[in-house]
Amino acid sequence: MGFYEDRVVPKLIEVGCSTRPILKQREKVVPQARGRILEVGMGPGINIPYYDPSRVERVWGLEPSEAMRRKAAPRIAEAPFPIEWLGLPGEEIPLDDDSADTVLLTFTLCTIPDFAKALSQMRRVLKPGGHLLFAEHGAAPDENVRKWQDRINPVWKKLAGGCNINREIPRALEGAGFKIEEMETMYLPGTPKIAAFQYWGHATQR
Repeated sequence: MGFYEDRVVPKLIEVGCSTRPILKQREKVVPQARGRILEVGMGPGINIPYYDPSRVERVWGLEPSEAMRRKAAPRIAEAPFPIEWLGLPGEEIPLDDDSADTVLLTFTLCTIPDFAKALSQMRRVLKPGGHLLFAEHGAAPDENVRKWQDRINPVWKKLAGGCNINREIPRALEGAGFKIEEMETMYLPGTPKIAAFQYWGHATQR
C-alpha cells in the first residue's frame, strides 16, 4: 500500500464522510441497530457515537484497512459496548450463518469491489427476522446527473479510495435477495450533485 492509500485516503474518507449532512443521515439510521450488530465498512468508527447503547449487545466491525482501524481506535476505546474487529473485506465475512440481528451499511457499498458477493454474505449472516439498515449514496434518477456520474466515476474511483458514485443501490439489494421494507431518497444538501443522491432505509431477507 502506497503513501496516498495509507495516509491520504483515510483522511479524505474521514472528512468526506463526516460532513454535517452525512452525519444527519447517520443519525437517522444507526440508532435503529439492535442486538448483535455487524457493521460492514466500519472505517474510522464515525458511527460509534450514534448507536443506542441500550439496544446494543455487541458490534462486529468489518474493516479490511489497517489504517482505518488505527483511526477508529480512540472511538472504540470510549464505546460503552464491546466492539470486535473483523479485518477482512465485505466479500469474506468470517461469521457463522444467522449470527447478526442487524447488518449496518453506511456509505460502504460504493467501495466494495464485488458488492453482489458481499451482499450475499450479509444475507447469509443475518438472522431470520433481522434487519439490514442502510444509508448509501449512488446513481441519481436524473438523466443529466447520471450521465456525469458515469463520465466522472473512473477518475473519482481512483482518487477516492475505490468509491463509485453510480451504483444502483436498490437493484443491488434486491438482487442479493433482500426485500426493501422502507426507503427514502433525496439529494443531500451542500454536496456536489454527482455524489449527493442518497438512499436510506431498511431491508429484510426475502
